[in-house]
Amino acid sequence: MSEKLISSFQEVFKTNERPKVYLSPGRVNLIGEHTDYNGGYVFPCALSVGTYIVIRPREDRKLRFYSENFPDLGIIETSLDNLDYEESHDWANYPKGVIYMFREDGFTGEKGFDAYFYGDIPNGAGLSSSASIELAMAIAWDAQNGFGMDRIPMVQLCQRAENRYIGVNCGIMDQFAIGMGKKDHAVLLDCNTLDYSYAPVKLEGVKLVLANTNKRRGLADSKYNERRRECEEALADLQKAVSIQNLCDLSPEEFSANRQVIKSDTAARRAKHAVDENDRTIKAHQALKEGDVSAFGQLMNDSHRSLRDDYEVTGDHLDALTEAAWKEETVLGARMTGAGFGGCTVNLIKEEGLEETLKRIADTYKNRTGIETEFYVVDIGDGTREIGNDLD
Repeated sequence: MSEKLISSFQEVFKTNERPKVYLSPGRVNLIGEHTDYNGGYVFPCALSVGTYIVIRPREDRKLRFYSENFPDLGIIETSLDNLDYEESHDWANYPKGVIYMFREDGFTGEKGFDAYFYGDIPNGAGLSSSASIELAMAIAWDAQNGFGMDRIPMVQLCQRAENRYIGVNCGIMDQFAIGMGKKDHAVLLDCNTLDYSYAPVKLEGVKLVLANTNKRRGLADSKYNERRRECEEALADLQKAVSIQNLCDLSPEEFSANRQVIKSDTAARRAKHAVDENDRTIKAHQALKEGDVSAFGQLMNDSHRSLRDDYEVTGDHLDALTEAAWKEETVLGARMTGAGFGGCTVNLIKEEGLEETLKRIADTYKNRTGIETEFYVVDIGDGTREIGNDLD
């Protein structure tokens, strides 16, 4: 793969010089949905698919970006002296925003670069291609200039680029999972404190499979804001009875004992999901540490039911795809992942007879929705890194 990308870089930028190559993964959240803004844990992992950046410094201050995924846009050119957001620069605003944030933090480079991007993250699958691009740019820019920035500050810088430069109010999970990922491990992350610990994901005879509903997530943004308001409403009522900062400060037992103080039944159900999901995420971390993949799968199933019944963010397509998976004996666990109302499910499926299992799931889903699904069998990989020129 590296040699092919280097050859493409040399062709696009008309040079024989050898650039450096970096790989920044995508991510999936295994469990812990809508817990981050409620003071709880998330449990993501980095994936084997991701964004490659092939880059070499220039002698002037020009910045030239090219993406194999958007060839019609050609080479997008700017300079270190003009890092303002420009709509016409499209996807290149993501790496530009990272360089802008480096500069804002006092890390200024003198030389520009030519950069060739290629991503094999499925488009629109909710695996966080934007954060993948940001971390790819950050590690390459840091290396070119010898800044020596520690990884967690780099992760936070990339989140700021998305929040303040791009204007998307994302949490820290995507950038953290991508920057701090570890092969064959998931990371239990407290999004408030950034305390984290790894758990090995030993999937002997089991595959991690992502399934795309191919349903655009049309309601996700408005419903996301609505759910946040409902959780804040529940928290305000609970704070009159118990001393807590966030919903996830409560155990399920403590929540049950105080649920009656929440005036709205809808807000109470939203809060119940947050509290229970946080508890499930902690248990899921422990199950994987103990190598109990079956117990982890059951927690995934329980997570989806809670997202469907209490949080109401799944929708017909995610339910159809998840329920099609639940019918299969070889499926250990299946749930929606991401904001909801479309996007992907994440599944643990036994390797034996995998092709036949996926075909049956696809047929069941199509019969119910009329839509074809796509499957991605993925491995859990390392975080953003430089890769050698011999990578296949």
